[in-house]
Amino acid sequence: MFWVAVILGIVEGLTEFLPISSTGHLIVTERILGFEGARAEVFAIFIQLGAILSVVWEYRAKLVRVTLDLPRSAQARGFVRNLVIAFVPAAVVGLLVHDFISARLFSPLTVALALIVGGILILVVEALPLPMRTSDTDGVSWRQALAIGCAQCLALWPGFSRSAATILGGMTTGLTRRTATEFSFFLAIPTMFAATVYDLAKNYEQLAPGDLSWLALSFVISFLVAWASVRWLLRFVSTHTFRVFAWYRLAFGLLILFVLYRS
Repeated sequence: MFWVAVILGIVEGLTEFLPISSTGHLIVTERILGFEGARAEVFAIFIQLGAILSVVWEYRAKLVRVTLDLPRSAQARGFVRNLVIAFVPAAVVGLLVHDFISARLFSPLTVALALIVGGILILVVEALPLPMRTSDTDGVSWRQALAIGCAQCLALWPGFSRSAATILGGMTTGLTRRTATEFSFFLAIPTMFAATVYDLAKNYEQLAPGDLSWLALSFVISFLVAWASVRWLLRFVSTHTFRVFAWYRLAFGLLILFVLYRS
C-alpha cells in the first residue's frame, strides 16, 4: 500500500493543473496498480485536497489581499464575483449528472476518448487567431468568467481535464495564456474543494481501517508535486503554446485504445 499511496500522490500532483487530466491518469494508474473500486475513488478524491492547497499556498498573498480588501475594493469584489460566476455552471450540471458520471464514465475507454477530443481541441484553439486582450486576472469580465464556467462543464467528462477546459475557455474569450492559466488555478479552489467535500461526504465509509496514514502520505506528496507543477507551468506558458500537451494527450489516448483493443 505504501507504493500505491506514493504513486497516486505523484500522479495527482503532476497532472492536476496540467491540461492532461488528473482524473484520467488516476483511473489508468489505478487499473495498472490493481487498486480499483469505491475505496480507490475515495483515495483519488482525498488527495485532490493536497493539490488544491498547493494553489492556495502559491497564491496566498493575493488571496489574503482580496479577502481583506473585499469591504472597500470594487476590484476585489469583482474578482470574487467572477469566480462565483465561473463556478456555478459546472456545479449545477455536476450535481444533476454526478451519479450518471460515476456509474458510466469512469473507465479507460471514456478517458481515452476524452484525452483525444481534448487534444484535438487544444490544437484547434492554438491555430485560431485569438485576440488576447486580457493580461491580468483582475481584468476578467463577468462575461468572460461565465464563458469559462460553461467551458468547465466539459471537465465533467473524465479524462477531458478541468485545466484544459478552463484554459481553452479563457483563451477563446480573449485571455492571454498565462492569465487563462492563472484564472484556471483560482477557479480550481472552489470547484475542486466543493467536489472533494461532496464526494467524501458520500463515500468516506468506503475507507478501510488504517487508510488514514496512507491518505496522509498521498496528500503530502500531492501537495508538494502539484506546487512544483504549478510554478513550472506558469513559467512554461509565458514562452510556449499548449501544443505539446495536445500531442501528449493524443499519444496517450491512442495508446490506451490500443491496449484495450489488444486485451
